[in-house]
Amino acid sequence: MEKFKPEIILSAAISIDGKIATRSGDSKLSSKKDLKRLHKMRSQVDAIIVGKNTVEKDDPLLTVRYSKGKNPIRIILDSHGTISNKSKILKTSDKVKTIIVISKKISKINLNKLKQFPVEIIMSGEKKINLHILIKNLKKRKIKKILVEGGGTTNWEFLKNNLIDEFFITVTPHIIGGVNSISLIQGDGFAKLIKSPKLKLIQVKRLGDDLVLHYRKL
Repeated sequence: MEKFKPEIILSAAISIDGKIATRSGDSKLSSKKDLKRLHKMRSQVDAIIVGKNTVEKDDPLLTVRYSKGKNPIRIILDSHGTISNKSKILKTSDKVKTIIVISKKISKINLNKLKQFPVEIIMSGEKKINLHILIKNLKKRKIKKILVEGGGTTNWEFLKNNLIDEFFITVTPHIIGGVNSISLIQGDGFAKLIKSPKLKLIQVKRLGDDLVLHYRKL
């Protein structure tokens, strides 16, 4: 699989206790300095991936705004095609290339809804999205570098499938707590430490009160 795989980078801003959002979904953790860093990174990749939960909760544009450079292709993982017609992603799909990734479980109603927008639809998987098939598909489209911006469920799917090559994690001066707040990695998690990826710390950079940790998979 590795020879077919583009470079995949996971980027996230977290609280000191490893959360990416509060229990109410408030995820505005990044400082202006870190946003500039993130948007510069966006301008240097071919595509950016988020899950449907992130679109529902944050309604992001996923474009480059705090830095100069091109917009990456926006890829939304939405197995059942439930993205809202009113989302910024669909509303701006005539201006920024957008791919919606679905599974064969999508309803005809939702599929027809997506076809009303100038988006590319990729079917990848039966009941849920098969990331390995998707990544091979993206490689054929000459997509060489991908930025994954979560949320927690999407991050877990990429991690458990051993698809992430680098991590840029910004630790912000916030403590969130709470059983129902969202962690950097959701899902079942690894039962044993030996099964988790081995990482090498490449760089630690201070941005005001933030710390940007750059790790690479060994």
